[in-house]
Formats: sequence, structure tokens, C-alpha cells
Amino acid sequence: MTSSTFSRARRALLACAIGLAATGLAHAQPAAPQGTPIRIAMIEGLSGPFANTGEAVFRNLVWATERVNARGGVRLPGGNRPLVIDRFDSKGQTEEALSGLRAAIDKDIRIITQGNSSAAAAGLIDALNKHNERDPSRQVLFLNYSAVDPILTNEKCSYWHFRFDAHANMRMTALMSVIGEDKDLRNVYLIGQDYSFGQAVLREARAQLAARRPDVRIVGDELHPMARIKDFAPYAAKIKASGAQAVLTGNWGNDLTLLVKAAREVGFEGTFYTFYGNALGAPAAIGDAGIGKVIAVADWFPNVPTRESEAFYQSFRQRFPNPADDYVHMRMQLMIEALAQAIERAGSVEAAAIAAQLEKVEVKLAGQTGRMRGADHQFQQTLAVAVMDRQGAPGVKFDVEGSGYGFRVIRQLAPQQAEQPHTCNMARP
Repeated sequence: MTSSTFSRARRALLACAIGLAATGLAHAQPAAPQGTPIRIAMIEGLSGPFANTGEAVFRNLVWATERVNARGGVRLPGGNRPLVIDRFDSKGQTEEALSGLRAAIDKDIRIITQGNSSAAAAGLIDALNKHNERDPSRQVLFLNYSAVDPILTNEKCSYWHFRFDAHANMRMTALMSVIGEDKDLRNVYLIGQDYSFGQAVLREARAQLAARRPDVRIVGDELHPMARIKDFAPYAAKIKASGAQAVLTGNWGNDLTLLVKAAREVGFEGTFYTFYGNALGAPAAIGDAGIGKVIAVADWFPNVPTRESEAFYQSFRQRFPNPADDYVHMRMQLMIEALAQAIERAGSVEAAAIAAQLEKVEVKLAGQTGRMRGADHQFQQTLAVAVMDRQGAPGVKFDVEGSGYGFRVIRQLAPQQAEQPHTCNMARP
């Protein structure tokens, strides 16, 4: 967070406290902490084709830190300290992400967070492992909110890396719990972005379809360049021509929005099974054609049918009333809550001390709970599957981004149901 953004955030604390108290997420709110800020570097694409996703993450992290600061900040032996987000633009490129890491370290920031690229996350993990071994007096911690290539908590697992999103295999398991019951489904088209995450999604899709629905035929299986396709009409035409009843994709950002929009325009009437079809323009792009046809998986949806969840979501919308800013993720809120808890229990802002507490953290917010699995640093939490419908339909109180379309929860998996085995053999300091 820049100094001007931090000032605006500080001014927003009182309003945030009032909103939180009204929703039952907080009680008596002490004055904002005045100690030296604990700075968190957000290394994310803030320009380029996926800039909207980076800005959406920033809003989530700002809101999460405001909540911590509104209740007095992080309690430490030397006095309470606020959390502050510093922005570093990776431009959606791994090399730029590594430059952001070096800049953050030069500013003596000991906690970084990133998510909107598994390739960048892998590069950051390698760089941090080397830095922390070479310079133990300035060790750095990496909190991952969205990079979901399974390898990051398996072969590439690191003591310094903690993932708070469900990885691709976990998300696929949740989607497959619905696909497995779609007895009318006979053929499916697989399409994804050509990088580590997109490749992992399609690999797992093939494996889980073979295990759970061997009767379903894969009529298309392709990867496309990431963030470089402006016109998905040729891909949409192939999908329609294949006779596919459904598309399964891990696409996100504009690569998803443009894909579903093109499919609508060529008249594809099948189902989209998606990882991220519930936000960032996708519902508005597909419109009425998506009712009952676009299915998404997430850790949480605004229409989760509980009073706590509804109050949580309404509080976010009060903080960010512009419909275009409607992108809230529970996992990012839980991540900051987990960090605050770990710092307080460590009584220190040193990376190794925080990591030791993060390994065993358990958090709860607005009815959503999660725990960190210490063996591989993979967060375990509830997953939900939801289907797109018109706002006002049963189970769809809230729409997405002012589109008039929302998502009705049709399946929830407890953490134990979503949990997956791991192959992590973690080296510990």
C-alpha cells in the first residue's frame, strides 16, 4: 500500500469498525494502532491483460487489513502494530515478480503475498529458498492466495511458502462431485491456458474423468496461449462443432470472459464447468445463456445460505459499493486473519517464528473455518460448487458485479472431503 493509500485506509478504519460491529464480525473497536506498520508486499499484475484481477486482490487485502487494524492491530510485546499492504506490479510476468521480490527485500519487507500466476509463484518459491538460506538475518515469508498448481505444495513445497487457496486437484474433486451425478453428460471439451496451472487442470480432469466417469468421452483437449488471445471465436467454433455437451476449463481473468462470450455468440448451449466462472465479467458476458449452465467452484460464495455469510458479504459491499468492485474472496480474509494470529502467537515479526505458528493455525470468520496442514503448508477449508441463475431466483439473493446474475450453492464439501494426499518432503531450517 502506498503512503497515500495507507492514509485513506486509516481514515476508513472508523467506518469499517462501524460496519463490522453492525454485522457481528467485531465488537468494541479500539483506536487504530500507532506502532510501526508491519508491511506486506503484494506482488501482483497491476497492469497488462490481468490488471483487473490484481486490483481486485488489492481491495480484498486492504479490507482484510482494515478489519485487523480496526480492532487494534496486531498485538505484540512492544505494542500493537497495524498491517499495511505495499503494492509491487509484476505486470503478469515471472521476471517482474522476481524484481518485485528484490525490491520488497530492499525495503526490508519480510512478508510477501502473491497468487495470480502459478508460474510466478514457483519462481518466487525458488528465489525465497535461496535468499533465506543465504541471508538468514532477513528471511522472508510467502503467503499464496491463488496460485493453485498442485506442485507448489508437493514437489516444490517449501517451509517459507503457505497456500491458502485449494489447489487444482482439490477444486477438480469438488467439480467432479457434480459432474459425477450428471447422468446425461456423454462428452466434454477440455480447454485451458498453456502454462503450469492450465496444464495441471487438464491433466487432473483427464485422470478424474477416467476414474469417476469413464463413460464420458473427451471430444476436445487443447491449450491456448495465455493472455494473448483477443478473439476466441475460432476456439468457440471448434467447441460447438465437436458436439460437446460441456466445457471444462480452469481459465481465469479475460481468458475466461472472452471464451464464454465467444461461445455464447456462436450459439454453444452446453454447460461450462469452471474454476472461476463466477466473477470478473464472466456472468455478464454469457448472460441468460448461462442460467443453469455455468458452474463454478470456490471456497465461498456470497449466497452461502447463512446469516453470518450474508452479513460478511454486505459489509464488503458497504466498503466497496461500486458493482465493478464486487470481488470478495473469503480465503484472502482468512489468510490475513491467520497471519495476524501467527504473529501474535510468535510474539515476533521474524519470518521463521511466524512460519512455526502458521503451520498450526486455525481460523474462523463469518462461519467459514480453515486450518493449515503443517506437513505441506496447504490450507484445508470448505469448498462449494454453485450454478449461475438470475438474481431473485431461489437461493440467489445477491448478484455478481451488478450483472443481474448470481450463483446458487448446490454442493458443499467439508474440509475432510476436499483434502488430498501430498508428496511433500519439506526441508526445514
